Amino acid sequence: MPRLGRLAQAGEYSGPIDLKSYEANQLAHWLKKMLVIRYAEEKIADKVVDGTISCPCHLAIGQEAVAVGFCESIRPSDRMFGAHRSHSHYLASGAPLDELFYEVRGMLEGCSKGFGGSMHLYAEKQGLKGTVPIVAGTVPLAVGAALAAKMDGQRKKDSSNLDVGVAFFGDGATEEGVVQESLNLAKVYNLPVVFMCENNLFSSHLHIDLRQPTDTVARFAAAAGIKCEVVDGNDIVAVADASRRLIEHCRSGGGPVFLEAITYRWRGHVGPSEDRDVGVRRKDDLDVWKRRDPVRRLVDSLVAGGKFTSAEFDKLQIEVKDQVETAWAKTNTGTYPAKSMLLDIVYSSKAQEQII
Repeated sequence: MPRLGRLAQAGEYSGPIDLKSYEANQLAHWLKKMLVIRYAEEKIADKVVDGTISCPCHLAIGQEAVAVGFCESIRPSDRMFGAHRSHSHYLASGAPLDELFYEVRGMLEGCSKGFGGSMHLYAEKQGLKGTVPIVAGTVPLAVGAALAAKMDGQRKKDSSNLDVGVAFFGDGATEEGVVQESLNLAKVYNLPVVFMCENNLFSSHLHIDLRQPTDTVARFAAAAGIKCEVVDGNDIVAVADASRRLIEHCRSGGGPVFLEAITYRWRGHVGPSEDRDVGVRRKDDLDVWKRRDPVRRLVDSLVAGGKFTSAEFDKLQIEVKDQVETAWAKTNTGTYPAKSMLLDIVYSSKAQEQII
């Protein structure tokens, strides 16, 4: 049975990234988006600690390259679905930062009008149809959205440039039976759906070596006859290249694809702590994985390649931190929804009529 080998080893793949295929402006754009995600989540972590944010928050610090590299090939008409750890997907799609901050504070100006919190995000204009914390819950939704996209293409008599359905999920989700059913259905119907698995090696607090017979989950896609790739998720170029290849395959009518990106979250399963106390393996590996930092690797490669200077990076950091502070400060004048809005926002009027 195949294993990830060096890809799953903390001390490996910490060197420079091959940037020769990309212009400096493109790479700087990616770097800025990764910094926005990191600093925004660090702000959220600080506000959880001081009690300003009271909803559960699952942070993706350390995994930024996956979301940014993948979303580079997504267009607004696609149909994306995230899970409980999806601040990064929301921000990588280009959705407004201030609406994320409003949302985690439970305010009406939030992307889900303050009723969703950290785990129920929505960005219609960017193609993010919703994030749901039920493990693997959005995978079949993405398959259904892909079926709709395929039917839309057939109605337009254009099956060579389809919109795609996207399911973001972690390695733990592959242990849910609905993922296997979704893979099978997607292949049988030849649907334009991308299964985007961020394998950070942990399901809550349990390492994959203690849960599965091997540490790679792409084998489930291979068993269903689905085209798949496995990449270093902390190398943004590797993620962007693989995402582009696979999404183009979908758009052209080639059917479902599966991308497994190997990465590592720096913070705990939920909340701002690092969860160093949840197992010897994590306690020993975390500091080593931080040397595989996707942001630092991109910066070092840009500087080494003469595409960026250390001074430009310092300036960018200040710019992004200011952007995050400004967006957060804006939420101090936000509005909390009235309790009576529960029936207007959470339930549809039709559902109310049926209940009453």
